[in-house]
Amino acid sequence: MEIPYTVTARPDTGLWNAKVGIWLFLASEVMLFGGLFSAYVFLRLDAAPGAWPHGLLNVPVGTMNTAILIASSVTVVMAWASLKMRRFRAYWWYMLVTISCGVIFLGVKLAYEWPQKFEHFGAFIKKDALEKYEPYLGNHHLAERGLAPRIEISGHLHNPEALHDENVKEYEVALDPVNADPTNPNMDRPHFLYVPATDKVVTIEKADVEYANMFLPKHSAYFASYFTITGLHGLHVLGGVIVFTYLWLPVGTKLYKRNPEHLANRVEVAGLFWHFVDLVWIFVFPLFYLL
Repeated sequence: MEIPYTVTARPDTGLWNAKVGIWLFLASEVMLFGGLFSAYVFLRLDAAPGAWPHGLLNVPVGTMNTAILIASSVTVVMAWASLKMRRFRAYWWYMLVTISCGVIFLGVKLAYEWPQKFEHFGAFIKKDALEKYEPYLGNHHLAERGLAPRIEISGHLHNPEALHDENVKEYEVALDPVNADPTNPNMDRPHFLYVPATDKVVTIEKADVEYANMFLPKHSAYFASYFTITGLHGLHVLGGVIVFTYLWLPVGTKLYKRNPEHLANRVEVAGLFWHFVDLVWIFVFPLFYLL
């Protein structure tokens, strides 16, 4: 039995089945990501002064990934338009570019951005010990300028065994530039270009630390939000790449020979999902990278 309205439009909605289905699915996705973004905003608004970090992410890399996703949205439209004009070879190339953009985006996220966080360290200093570490926090300088205090010292941990060995009483940290030179006015705002940890090593006593860990999801509400939202978004990108690859492989060729309009409809539905994934990233980028 053949399922009706897989290619032609339904008389009651003016849409074919899959298009009705994708819009209903995207409506549920709006609720999902809307809830996550709202949670992030409320967590940030309720955070104590100095507890919510900013300027930790690599803005140029995030900008590049944004441009890659926007370009892929253009190429998937060109792939669909090529099918409507019955130019299968052009469709094949445009779809290949779309898939490549998705793979590059995921590669940058999984091979560069996330591992960089896993290797970085941050220690929240207890309130009564902040003055002891004033040379690395610069809170007097910040107070004069009406800025929020710093309560975290971050950098590259030289003795990672200190995280798990109770016999080790201190952390040895190669400081980030913001802690190595905290009274420098250039450190009062996020850097556009990524700046690695310095060679300046400081010893932080565990007794003075409220909480310390690598930049993992459990490190803070910020990183819990970051990894949850970017991880879920990455899964959506992966899903889109898998669907595009399926339509690009010989399966798509066979469907095109049997019914070109059916393939065009499938690409249009997958493209709508891809546009939504790109739109989500347009919210992720300013929230995490710029603000």
